[in-house]
Amino acid sequence: MVPEQALIEQLKRGDEAAFKLIVEQWKDMVYNTSLGIVQNETEAEDITQDVFIRVFESISSFKGESKFSTWLYRIAVTKSLELLRSKKRKKRFAFLQPLLGNETADSLQPADFQHPGVALDNKERSVQLFKAIDKLPDNQKAAFILHKLEGISYKEVSEILGTTVPAVESLMNRAKNNLRKHLEEFYRSNR
Repeated sequence: MVPEQALIEQLKRGDEAAFKLIVEQWKDMVYNTSLGIVQNETEAEDITQDVFIRVFESISSFKGESKFSTWLYRIAVTKSLELLRSKKRKKRFAFLQPLLGNETADSLQPADFQHPGVALDNKERSVQLFKAIDKLPDNQKAAFILHKLEGISYKEVSEILGTTVPAVESLMNRAKNNLRKHLEEFYRSNR
């Protein structure tokens, strides 16, 4: 196995074999992170491709001040949140679609998906959890996905999100409180 730093240097020189190795080594991490945030398998696949295109195009800007994985996570989270913001803008105007004769409002609904980090026997509960996660503000959603699903430390989450460790702790506390409220509402209404 080629050391990470050597791969990065080879990629900076345009070595396609190094790029293929980097994609193979990191594609699952990028996909899982994106899937947790966008909650759509097709969109997560597209984001994963976009992330690696961005890596190939901008590897020269990677200075090594953070871990390569941190840089990758940052790109994946940014691309995922950009997609969510774009979908929210489209959703704001979805009410016009029936008026204009374009009946595609259903395309904005989240797809059913299975996150690799969730056991199949917990599918019903995971569906409700991901619906609740989807209701979180973007920064809380990103922090929660990175820490709880990807198992990243608060310190690295702070580097990925470009904030401080206390800010990540605050985001996590607010995310947990919001999730608790959303899930309590669900379980109360389904008794």
